[in-house]
Amino acid sequence: MSAARPSLDSVTTINADGSRNFLHPADTRGRWTLARRVAAWFLIAVYVLLPWIPVGAHPAVFLDVAGRRFHLLGWTLSLQETWLLFFALTGAGFALFFITALLGRVWCGWACPQTVFLEHVYRRIEVLLEGDAPARRRLDAAPWDAAKTARRLAKHALYSLVSALVAHVLLAYFVSLPRLYAMITTAPTAHWGTFLFVFVTSGLLYFNFAWFREQLCIVVCPYGRLQSALIDDHSLVVGYDAKRGEPRRQGRAVPSEATAAVAKEGDCVDCLRCVHVCPTGIDIRQGLQMECLACTACIDACDDVMARLKKPAGLIRYDSLAGFAGGRTKWVRPRTMLYAALLAVGAAVALLAFASVKPVAFDAMRMPGGAYFVDADAVRNQMLVRLTNKTDGPRLVALSVAEAPEGLLLSGTDDMIELAPMAESLHTVVLRMPKPRFTGKFRYRIAAQDLEGGYTLAKPAEFLGPDPKLLQEDYWREKSSR
Repeated sequence: MSAARPSLDSVTTINADGSRNFLHPADTRGRWTLARRVAAWFLIAVYVLLPWIPVGAHPAVFLDVAGRRFHLLGWTLSLQETWLLFFALTGAGFALFFITALLGRVWCGWACPQTVFLEHVYRRIEVLLEGDAPARRRLDAAPWDAAKTARRLAKHALYSLVSALVAHVLLAYFVSLPRLYAMITTAPTAHWGTFLFVFVTSGLLYFNFAWFREQLCIVVCPYGRLQSALIDDHSLVVGYDAKRGEPRRQGRAVPSEATAAVAKEGDCVDCLRCVHVCPTGIDIRQGLQMECLACTACIDACDDVMARLKKPAGLIRYDSLAGFAGGRTKWVRPRTMLYAALLAVGAAVALLAFASVKPVAFDAMRMPGGAYFVDADAVRNQMLVRLTNKTDGPRLVALSVAEAPEGLLLSGTDDMIELAPMAESLHTVVLRMPKPRFTGKFRYRIAAQDLEGGYTLAKPAEFLGPDPKLLQEDYWREKSSR
């Protein structure tokens, strides 16, 4: 069965009757394929090894949801500090905008997990068990016999195994490796939630990489549609040099006795090799398209054909649309300057925000119930203080009040609070203002000093009370009656 010829009117993965056309891209060899494979296996190694690599007392990345701690390359964030993830997400967005404006869809072709795992793991399994692209198409068309059944069972068994391994590595980011090993060696009934997570994740990975494949990029992922707004004529893309390649000629070489008309033909011999290797089934010669992942497979395929024809490489290459039109690529332009400025500002704000993270997290809030209480001598406010130790050693914390009128006293807890390692504690503190000194509600700050770290965290609060005139009248009336 021959591959469908691509058209700009419809995606190649959809047949004329609306059914799915399963693609079998051919293998390529070349410098870009090798570079992409090295990059992919490096990224896979990073993904697998991050839960193993210790940074301090924790893995490099450990999202401890049960303990409400997030350990990221030596940083420990408590649940109250997850607002910092806003800077990480917006920073990633600005970085993606900048890289796309400058280098096109280099993320999709080189670093996207969908491309990395599909092209460099699952597709390698398929080629190993079922052969090259023509062999796989013949196997699709062949009747079901013992040989075809054995190949398909072996392939899908390996797909299931790899999907389960990837899902277990993902789980290790949330439960740590020792806990993961304990879960694996005990019955699923002991931890139904995590078992269900791994089962569902493995199933989704298997479905995606065994069947859905390029449809995720074409149908689900919005990035291909966003690229039209992010790139311009000077963004780096994978494209076809129509000025050199057109008009196309049939055959592999121009004979020496070629006529003048034939000699004017372009270098493209319309071999469709660029189409056969494309993982989304497009024809790169039809221009920049949403389905193009910039995976460079067509570059290596075309360069190989040009080498056989003794023609210079680069008929399909990395270049900008301006470069393909014969102009010069402008790397510094308003779009890239704007994205770079946004990225720089975002990075600076993120660094300042993360620099504010301390080993002890501190929060103070008003106790539920009455806003204030009045006893014989003072007005009382009650506050609930939450202290979180994010380190693996004990910490000593002292509570105090600051920026308050004279006379405000803090009581209800010890002068020194010892926090256990990786522990959270709640303390009810009472703030007392003598009646003669209370002149109305006022602002103050309740502070927590980390005696080991040498820094102080403070939260603003408001001291509430009754009408000071009535309070003073009642106070002196009671005092005189004693």
